[in-house]
Amino acid sequence: MSLHMVEAKVKREGVADLQETAKKVFAAIDEAQPEGLRYASCLLPDGETFIALLQLDDGLENPLPGFPEFQQFIQEVEAQRAEPANVQPLTVVGSYRLF
Repeated sequence: MSLHMVEAKVKREGVADLQETAKKVFAAIDEAQPEGLRYASCLLPDGETFIALLQLDDGLENPLPGFPEFQQFIQEVEAQRAEPANVQPLTVVGSYRLF
């Protein structure tokens, strides 16, 4: 299993549009039901910083780039970024029903 966290601070005026685009991404994922993928997007209390968690089963190539909705979301994030995105691999030390 691989687990990554992406942190992206965006311009406040772009937050609502990004939230709507993210909903489209999740609707497309829900419809396709790809195996071995777990994905979540959260907005931090500052109202400008998105955190995405992506978990993939071992040996699975990330299917998200194959979704047009995800491509649109990434383009919008890039257009609205206030700071460079931060992508980090995570090591799960412990988890109860989350990972």
